[in-house]
Formats: sequence, C-alpha cells, structure tokens
Amino acid sequence: MAIESPRLALKLLFAAAILVAAAGALIYALRTTASVAIVYRGKAIDSVPGSVTVQAEYEMDLKGEYPGRISRSALEPGKTVKTGDFLVQVDSSKLELEIEKTVNDLDAQKKRVAIGSPSDVELENAHDDLAEKERLFKGGGLAEVDVVRARRGIKALEQKLNLEKVEREQTLAGLENSLKTQRLQLERMTITAPFDGTIAQVLAHPGDFIGADAPIAHLIASKRIVEAKVSEERFANIKVGEKATVRILTYGDSQYPATVTQILPTADPTTQRYVLYLHVDIAPEMLKPGMTGEVSINVGEHEKTLLVPRRALYGRNLLVVKDGRVESRTPEVGYVSLNEVEILSAVAEGDAVIVDQIDRYRPGDSVHAVVEK
Repeated sequence: MAIESPRLALKLLFAAAILVAAAGALIYALRTTASVAIVYRGKAIDSVPGSVTVQAEYEMDLKGEYPGRISRSALEPGKTVKTGDFLVQVDSSKLELEIEKTVNDLDAQKKRVAIGSPSDVELENAHDDLAEKERLFKGGGLAEVDVVRARRGIKALEQKLNLEKVEREQTLAGLENSLKTQRLQLERMTITAPFDGTIAQVLAHPGDFIGADAPIAHLIASKRIVEAKVSEERFANIKVGEKATVRILTYGDSQYPATVTQILPTADPTTQRYVLYLHVDIAPEMLKPGMTGEVSINVGEHEKTLLVPRRALYGRNLLVVKDGRVESRTPEVGYVSLNEVEILSAVAEGDAVIVDQIDRYRPGDSVHAVVEK
C-alpha cells in the first residue's frame, strides 16, 4: 500500500495537469477574435474631403427647326450616336417642288438679263434722232428747243434703263437668296446628332407632325463632368493640378486617382460648399450621370510617420491589443486621408490596433488578435 500511494498521487497530478491545460486551451479558444492592423511608418497625406457627383457635360432636347411630318427616324432609347449621325428626316417633298420652281425662275431671269431691255433699242433710236436734230439745228432748219427736248428724252430713257437694270438685278439676287434659303431649309430638315452622346428619350416617331422648335428626343452627351464639393474652411488650400483619390459608391471600395482641373470661384449659397471639377482616371463608360461618391484631395505630405487605417479610429480613440488585452488610447492625430490617419502619439510602430467591429470591444477584454490581410 505504501508503494501504491505515490503512484496514485502521480496519476492524480498528471490528470490535474491535463485538466489545467484543457481549461487553458478552452479559455484561449473562447477568447474573441479581433481583426487588427499593425501600426507602420509611411507617407501621411493631408487631404481635403468632399462629396462627388457625376454629371453629363451637356444635355439637350433635340428639336426640329422647321415644321413638317417625320418620314424617317433612327431614334432609339439608349442608342449611342456620334456627331453628324443621321437621326430624323422631316418630309421635304413640298419644299423640293418649291426649290425646283425657284431654280426655273432663276434661270428665266438670267436669260432676261442676258437678252436685255426693249428700252435699249428705244435709246439707240433716240440717239439717232438727236444726231439728226443737231444737224438740222446747225443748218438753221430746226429750233434749238427741239434739240434740248431730244437731249432730255435721251436722259429720261437712260434713267429708265438704269432703273430696269436695278430691278432685274434685284429680282435675280432675290431668287438666288430664296434658293439658298430653301436649300438650307432642305438640309436642316435632315436632323443629325449635334454631339457624341446617348439618346435618353424619344419624343416623336415616323408619321408624327412636329412644329418648329418642337422636342423630338432628349440627348445626353458622352463626356462626363465629375463635380466635387468641399467645405468652405478647407477650400483655400486647394489648387488646380493637385492630386486626389475618388471613390464611387457604385463600385464599392475601389479607388481611382484624380486631378483637380478647375475651381469655381463662388460657393453654393445654401451650403457654403465650393465646387471643383476633377479628371478621374477611370474608363469613361463607367461614369453614369447621377452617380455619387467621395473624394480626398491631397494638399500636403509627411514622410516616414506613423500610420493606421482611418477606420481604426473610434471617435478620438484607438483600441490597441496588448498581450491579449484591449487597451483604449487617445492619440494626437495629424494628417487624415481617405484611408489612413497619421498618429503622432499614444502608439508605437508595430502595435496592433483593432479595425473591424470596434464597438464590440471594451478596455480589458481578452481577445485573440488576427492581422487583417
């Protein structure tokens, strides 16, 4: 029995050790897993945040300049068109007949001008008559008053011929101008796309009669404007050419580099926010009018400074995992960009900060830190 007692004690001690190890393993397994990021050194960006809206560069109602009935149409909702593409033909058969008549009238008038006026012959006869009267006057066979009257008759005929010439030329010019106007109207009754864009809405169809300036379709230009709005207090630091990062809500967390291309000089009177235009490095077809997002405009940099993900900030605090326990720290914050924050105090390079579901954790909680990839 003396020999059995130490053996029994050894077995009990071994079993107790197993239970302690199992309990430790269970406690470790039951600890909450926390996603963390490691504090690191890098370039801090001082950025101005703003909201983003995508707009079409231009929208317009396509209108007919002249009234008429639509005979042909290539309008389709959603169709992409290029500048000069055929869209609508307004019936021009009546106008074409009018043009044909004007051409005939113009040809006839040109022939009249070439033939001349009957008054030309009358003037020649008057000159011959004057010459005869002057001869008779020199011979004493005719009174001077008759010569004077003949000369006045020639002057009147010359004035008549000049007036007829002016009228013929005026008629000719009027017909030529009418023909140009009719041909211009004919050309404009074929309606083409005024710019590259998309047909958003069709308002008239073949067979419809349209009035002058009546809307036929609504077009949206292909080119997009990315408009950013920033608060008044941060506006002064922004300059044309500065780099930015844009996130479009439709595309989730994807980010696109951008550049400030224009700064409007006035603020929205209701919001006191200033408007900027951005060039975004993104495929144009991905930008649709009405899309929204956010922008971060870079206005300064700090090299080799401590950085954490922006989402690690919980109010003004960071939750740091130290030796498996959560600690709350209130750092001094430097530059803030779209994704990162410069930390000037309270943490060191290599510290682990919680970055996901931060509101779940409290100081003192036991957690298992998993570095987010």
